[in-house]
Amino acid sequence: MRRNLRIVSLVIALISVSAWVFLGANRGWTRTTVATRTVDEVTGIEGIQYQRRFVPGMDLLAGALTIAGLILCASLFPTQQTKKHITQ
Repeated sequence: MRRNLRIVSLVIALISVSAWVFLGANRGWTRTTVATRTVDEVTGIEGIQYQRRFVPGMDLLAGALTIAGLILCASLFPTQQTKKHITQ
């Protein structure tokens, strides 16, 4: 049981860090829109357009790592062993 909890904790930590890195690794809060600068072709005026895109932030990473840490801590608590009775 303990080993399974530790494996689950490790998998959650690895998946959350990997997803954070591959989806943008934003060191701020999680964003659902990203601002991009655009230049109007006719007038040459710069403007800002917002694109709908999910970029996970440190808050999401911290939450996932906290959950992984809690599962790891749960694996460290002693479990109650059942005694086997030997009958002859």
